[in-house]
Amino acid sequence: MSYCNIHVLSMNNLSEDARRYALENLNETDENRRYCLENIRLWLQNDVPWIKGRSEDKYILPFLRGCKFNLTKTKMKLKNYYMMKRDRPEWFSNRNPLLPEIQALVKLGAFVPLKHTQDNKMVIIIRTAAHDPKIHTWNDVFKVGKMILDVACQEIVNAQIFGVIAIFDMTGMGFTHYKSMTPTLIKNVVFAWQNYHVRPKQLEYINSPTYINIALRIFKSFMTEKMRGRVKVHFGGVEEAQTIVAKDILPVEYGGSGESLNNLSQFWVEQLLKYRDWFAEDEFYKAEQTEASSIMN
Repeated sequence: MSYCNIHVLSMNNLSEDARRYALENLNETDENRRYCLENIRLWLQNDVPWIKGRSEDKYILPFLRGCKFNLTKTKMKLKNYYMMKRDRPEWFSNRNPLLPEIQALVKLGAFVPLKHTQDNKMVIIIRTAAHDPKIHTWNDVFKVGKMILDVACQEIVNAQIFGVIAIFDMTGMGFTHYKSMTPTLIKNVVFAWQNYHVRPKQLEYINSPTYINIALRIFKSFMTEKMRGRVKVHFGGVEEAQTIVAKDILPVEYGGSGESLNNLSQFWVEQLLKYRDWFAEDEFYKAEQTEASSIMN
């Protein structure tokens, strides 16, 4: 499925597969959707005025879907999300796609969603050691990843409904990368995974070093039991990606017949530039500093 700018206003705008999945797995019906959207809007307006949250359907729906239209869970996730946007300015402020450090990381292919889905899920290749830690910080890497994810999830509705397959390519991951990844940083990263507007359904690590389980033990300590169950480690080379998704959608660098990482990276450079004004506007939407206490160290 190619990316296109789709905003779903009713179940009729979804594919047959998406309608069926949303109904059977997410409790999504037109009636339930209308009721929950209005409930969340009133909650944002009346109960949590200290949150400057987006009230449009297309920004609330992903959170409802991620929580299977459970209003209590959705409100908690929205609180966490907007407080995270306040508390992590290193990820959510000054998200200008023209900044050299952002352009460089996108072109490096540090975070690359593919143009086609696997079992209707968005596939993202995360090259954990694509960057030089002497030049780029982990916070810049995570900032770029969230920028691309924000755009990708607006461009393809299936990511909201079926979720994401994240393939972490550990090629080249060494001590210089690990030493700056503190437990606090790991905690914040996992918190973001669990409170973002799209659900990670599979966390697949390929070309993993033998000591990967030591590092993953720290990550897993901050994960919910459900998320821990979605982690899988592969000790083979990059060709292990072919055991996760179909070969015909994988980049050539992974033995596939899809577009190259270079082409995909350039595609995302262009996509981010299209959203330059949106990124500037989006900085307004967050929890206020003077209300609710910080949720992260």
